[in-house]
Amino acid sequence: MTALRDAPVIARPARLRSFVQLSRPQQWHKSLMLFAAPFAAGVIDQRWALIRVCWAAAAFTLLSVAVYATNDVQDAPDDRRHPRKQNRPVAAGTISPRLALGWAASTAVAGVVAMVPLGWPVVILGVAYLGSQLLYVFGLKHVAVVDVVVVATGFVLRAAAGAAAVRVPVSNWFLLVSLFGALFLVAGKRRAERSAPSSNGQTRPVLAAYSAAWLDQLLTVALLGASMSYGLWAFQYLGTDVYHQLLALSFLPFLTGLLRYGLLVSTGSGELPEHELFRDRVLLTAGVLWSLLVAAGLYLA
Repeated sequence: MTALRDAPVIARPARLRSFVQLSRPQQWHKSLMLFAAPFAAGVIDQRWALIRVCWAAAAFTLLSVAVYATNDVQDAPDDRRHPRKQNRPVAAGTISPRLALGWAASTAVAGVVAMVPLGWPVVILGVAYLGSQLLYVFGLKHVAVVDVVVVATGFVLRAAAGAAAVRVPVSNWFLLVSLFGALFLVAGKRRAERSAPSSNGQTRPVLAAYSAAWLDQLLTVALLGASMSYGLWAFQYLGTDVYHQLLALSFLPFLTGLLRYGLLVSTGSGELPEHELFRDRVLLTAGVLWSLLVAAGLYLA
């Protein structure tokens, strides 16, 4: 009898860990894209703006959790053949598909409801994000080219939602940098996945439609688009306030970071961009220097 009474106590922490794993907290950093527009607009240091963008980021995180949970249910058969993804809760059998979909529905509703106080523009962008990502999960991820565009669009929608949350206008250059920068990261991830020894066309079937040469071309196009868009935004401040001119100088570490990541991809790394940022000293140094120059250019001027 004692063993029967103790079993649920032991199971609860394991179930909780499975739900945390299903929610993929290692991916929540993507919601930082919502801070980009308020930061670039120079209002992130204002308390009201910081509160609103943090609220929006939390809501988008809930939406992303819904997408991840749904994706794990949809991908469970393929995940079981992947050396790393086979440990995901649904693939491993620690959470049932029905329970995972219930969790997805709950977090999706909570995320949309949480956006209502921020205004209808944020709600519309949030629903657009959720809808596009669910379409990706249920089929678009198997359509070559469309899959990378949809993933990249998710980052752009996050960035636009951050601007809408604090009611600041979004420049065309900002949107282009967001789009091309996201395309660059997605293309690098696909290129690294295709080159990985574990890639067999089953864990991500769409990889079979991509040639290495085409992915290299996409990386080049995205690199040029991101660097030129950022340069046109940054260099518009030349000849103004001395601190504003630091934005033009920030182009160097920005370009260095892009080129360094491209090099890592070409040598077989880059499948997890967020990990490479902290593993590679050059990439980390470029990121820190870029952040300091942009912060000084925007907030000391």
